[in-house]
Amino acid sequence: MRPSVRTAIGTGLVALVLAALVAVPDHHAATAAERRYEAEQATIVNGVVEREYPGFTGTGYVNSANAVGAAIEFAVPVPAAGARTLVIRYANGTRTNRPATVSVNGSLRATLQFPATGGWSTWRTQTLSTSLSAGANVVRLAATTSRGLANVDSLSYDDGLPTSPSPSVSPTGSVPPRTPIADPIPQAPIRSELGLVLTQFAQFPQTSPVPAPTDPRLMRTARINYVGQIPGGSRLFTPDLNGRLYTLPAAGGTPTVYLDVAATVGANFFSGRGLGSGFGFVAFHPEFATNGRFYTVHTEALGALGSITPDWTQSGAVIHSVLTEWTTTDPAAASFSGTRRTLLRIGFATYIHAIQQIDFNPNAVPGSGDYGLLYVAVGDGGRGSSSTVPQQLGVPHGKVLRIDPSGTNSANGRYGIPTANPFTGNSGPLGEIYALGMRDPHRFSWDTGGTRRMFLGHIGEHDIEGVYDLRAGDNLGWSEREGSWVFDRQAPCNLYSLPADDARFGYDYPVAAYDHNAATIPCGDDAGKAIVGGFVYRGSALPALRGKYVFGDIVDGRVFYTNEAEMVRGGGLAPLYQLRVLTATGTETSMAALAGDSRVDLRLGVDRAGELYLLAKANGRIWKVTATRTSS
Repeated sequence: MRPSVRTAIGTGLVALVLAALVAVPDHHAATAAERRYEAEQATIVNGVVEREYPGFTGTGYVNSANAVGAAIEFAVPVPAAGARTLVIRYANGTRTNRPATVSVNGSLRATLQFPATGGWSTWRTQTLSTSLSAGANVVRLAATTSRGLANVDSLSYDDGLPTSPSPSVSPTGSVPPRTPIADPIPQAPIRSELGLVLTQFAQFPQTSPVPAPTDPRLMRTARINYVGQIPGGSRLFTPDLNGRLYTLPAAGGTPTVYLDVAATVGANFFSGRGLGSGFGFVAFHPEFATNGRFYTVHTEALGALGSITPDWTQSGAVIHSVLTEWTTTDPAAASFSGTRRTLLRIGFATYIHAIQQIDFNPNAVPGSGDYGLLYVAVGDGGRGSSSTVPQQLGVPHGKVLRIDPSGTNSANGRYGIPTANPFTGNSGPLGEIYALGMRDPHRFSWDTGGTRRMFLGHIGEHDIEGVYDLRAGDNLGWSEREGSWVFDRQAPCNLYSLPADDARFGYDYPVAAYDHNAATIPCGDDAGKAIVGGFVYRGSALPALRGKYVFGDIVDGRVFYTNEAEMVRGGGLAPLYQLRVLTATGTETSMAALAGDSRVDLRLGVDRAGELYLLAKANGRIWKVTATRTSS
């Protein structure tokens, strides 16, 4: 057990008998049937079920106590006696082995070492060939040192029984994979001659997550997430995940705290675990200058988990995402004073993929159907890789919602459900749903010229970072699809070609994308790639960028563009170009160099004139794109 949870268990915890284990057959087309037994359904001695680290199968994994003898017992039925290869899936984020004995029906068969895997989200397997009896068998893993067991996800074996090699399609559209696709997008981004000249715009003060984090990825200078412009005025605004909402002069300079969301929320505010936890986003109502309303999303945990009931929740929720409406008494004031009310609250089973962005369509004008409607991008809570949650229309997880903050016809009576939403009026589906089938719908924006389309930057699981032309009723396919490839939840380390009749499922695929080159990365490792959606440039200061959708990679800080006119639904992937990055004096550099860290934590922003800004959490800085240059 990791030290962070050791106290909660205690080394003297009595045995937890959770459930009898049920075999989960793999649905691959294969010559023999694999039988999988999830650790969270086994008999657990001195340990707990957790869902904190992604990549597990089933509904969780077992984290044992740091104690000799901590154990997991799997009930393994076998149709006929004989030799079997047991496969134990595990993660070990320490630097030392976590050895364990393996006993079958009380007889010691081996001691396996369970070496370090490089991280708690990096899953590996240990195998053991041994004989099993016909009928019921008890396979027991027991820790031999005070470090306890590695985190254990599942035990599986091949039962030797043939299965049909004929492909069949499930109701949700998954297909039995045949040959893994080693390199889904072989074309690397094209190196562009066009460069962005960046001029430093603002430096933000050091802030810290609460509670204090152990994940170094949260230890940034300032976890600034966006920059935009307040309607009806010249001030810019920037949220910091650690709790503060800042305003900035139009010309940049020193930020001022407009509202301390963390202090106002109080002891339940939570930003210390999960890359998206904290004060995630803010959206100002288009009539803020007169009605004083704006909206935020923040994370709560701690006392809120047991005392406040969410509108929807996943089982075993560890955080709540809370959407709040604030009304200021004076929209022109330098700091907030006014009231707040909760619009909705959603519980998530892990610390990842909660509510990401909220925003209003800037193209909507008074009297139009979309005016004043709030879009809410809700992640899958880290559960999509092991379930069909993003395809389930009765829950908000893995969806983009569209609501009317001024309405009251929702189930909780705090907001309205627009009649134009695609599932409004249908029995069963949530009327709030605008689009579905998403893992981590991280950033979206509208083209304010041209076709005025909505574009979504969607963070993938195994290999694909995609840009989608998002429309009402779209289904991006997750977790039956990742990008325009088949994703198999029972074999998440590969992607596969689409079936010949894929069109009948009605999934919507990216118009631009790049991949992780996952064939060179051990399955489960952090690929160091995650898309941050951006904007189609419609400003006037940078003619060379006009009509280009500019976005980037959160982790390594690369900046890309693709031409809006070439992003065509059903037309394949638009060519992708990597922009050069230049200092204010014209010297070529990189976002990693400007941020002073190989992990940039890049974000993009835009002002009302359509001019672009780049942000880095690593050193808490904003740069404005002040010019472009073309290399000779």
